[in-house]
Amino acid sequence: MGIAWTRGVAFLREAAARLTLKRDHAPIDTVDALCTFIATRSSFVAQKKLYGYLKARMGTRYPSMFEDDVFVQSINVAKLHVFAACLSDLTLHTVAKVASNGALEREDASALARHCHTQGLAHNREALPQSETVDEWRETFEKRIADTHWQNVAVDGGAFTESPQALFRWAPIADQLKRHDREIVENSIRFAFGEVTRAFRERADLPALARGWMNQQENG
Repeated sequence: MGIAWTRGVAFLREAAARLTLKRDHAPIDTVDALCTFIATRSSFVAQKKLYGYLKARMGTRYPSMFEDDVFVQSINVAKLHVFAACLSDLTLHTVAKVASNGALEREDASALARHCHTQGLAHNREALPQSETVDEWRETFEKRIADTHWQNVAVDGGAFTESPQALFRWAPIADQLKRHDREIVENSIRFAFGEVTRAFRERADLPALARGWMNQQENG
């Protein structure tokens, strides 16, 4: 028990270190800055809410569960799938804001979204699963942006639909234990993104981002 607890605590300390997000108040006024914001915040929210849900569900058994290699592997799988959903949602939200306020055409907005999504995956390439899974994520995102009305998303804030479902689905908790958790779990990740979107609203120079993207497109 002592060994299990020690290993569990060590694992959680490492996870806590990864969840330390540097406070950054610099303007988001370049495409690179936008991509970095999307990638880092998507990863942060995915891990924070997944670990938070597991801790709340397991209580005092939480650290000792990390002695179980199968459980740890399940967490690692869940983290990636929740991250992919967070990346999809946050990319859609931020690009919709840029498109609306920077007057990007639909094709330009879709291209920017595709670029941000690709860069977000590249930012976490070392942790990504097999290429087949990543290809599925890309295909799903491509279908999503094909059906996106950017002005509507910018107005109604309806981008955050994939990540709440992914967190509930992939969290390695027995179905009979989490069957009453759906509303709380899904709302928790929406609330977490509330802080992220406020930060984006305060820091983003939307016209500059739109101009930067169009210049990048023109210069090839």
